[in-house]
Amino acid sequence: MTVSEGRNMGLRAMLGVVFVVSLWSMSHELSYDFYERTCPQVEDIVRAGVESISLTDPSTPAALLRLMFHDCQVQGCDASILIDQNDPTMPSEMASPKNFGIRKREKISLIKSMVEAVCPKKVSCADILILAAREAVAVSGGPQVIVPLGRRDSSSPPSYKLADSMLPPANLGVDGVLHIFANKGMSIEESVAIVGAHTLGVTHCHNLPSHHLSNTQVPMDPALDLMLSLGCPLGPRSQNTSFVFNDPTTFIFDNVYYANAMSGHGILRIDSELPLDPRTGHFVKHFASDQDGFFRAFSSAFVKLSSFGVLTGNEGVIRASCDKI
Repeated sequence: MTVSEGRNMGLRAMLGVVFVVSLWSMSHELSYDFYERTCPQVEDIVRAGVESISLTDPSTPAALLRLMFHDCQVQGCDASILIDQNDPTMPSEMASPKNFGIRKREKISLIKSMVEAVCPKKVSCADILILAAREAVAVSGGPQVIVPLGRRDSSSPPSYKLADSMLPPANLGVDGVLHIFANKGMSIEESVAIVGAHTLGVTHCHNLPSHHLSNTQVPMDPALDLMLSLGCPLGPRSQNTSFVFNDPTTFIFDNVYYANAMSGHGILRIDSELPLDPRTGHFVKHFASDQDGFFRAFSSAFVKLSSFGVLTGNEGVIRASCDKI
């Protein structure tokens, strides 16, 4: 093979990858340059907003990331979780007990107002929520995920019943997690990586497994036992305001979560089961020793989650205010 032939083959291979990516974007009507002409400043505005809010409250990134997860789990990433329902006969998604602890919805509305001041009626709340979650990861030390944009907002009232049925329970195990994320096109590696979002934030005591302190599957470190006893003296029956940190670096997006889980310090059921299951254990071990590998897999999973079941094109609307239809 000549050098010229090799270059041509390489070019064809590269164009093939670009073509596949283009088809993927077109099929979802999302693109990486969606706002290039209509609002090129949008990513900078969202980044500045998240950075500013996080400076005054370091728990903000975890809240924004969880907000995005809960929105995308219910009928796709359409910003339905941001809608406040005034009709008491039609309570919003936030009425679902599975949305307990969801915070910072008003911060998305604040960032939306900043975007509207520059680009009125151009950028959806759904895209702003995804970008805010992306920046939450980055500002905490995680990867800068490149996401396609072009989502539209839902135009129908949200349903707390739908949220109840679609949001996963706190006691979900490996089988349930793999099923949920496989339905969104994720590999097992990506599913293990997206659970790594638990590296940020806290777990409220009432979400703790009732059997946690007597769990014999994973060796319980005495320090963790003491922390749970002090932080959640009544276990799941502790006050709603009681919580424990997910891992020792709760404000930093890193791979400590996996090392923590391997050493028996997993807080939730899924945290404890991931290292033990033969389908997921080797990925947990890999991510615990290779943070860059975790970041790559998480970035891929983030794009898949944020692109699944979205409204695009002529579907949905672009809300002027995120909390109102």
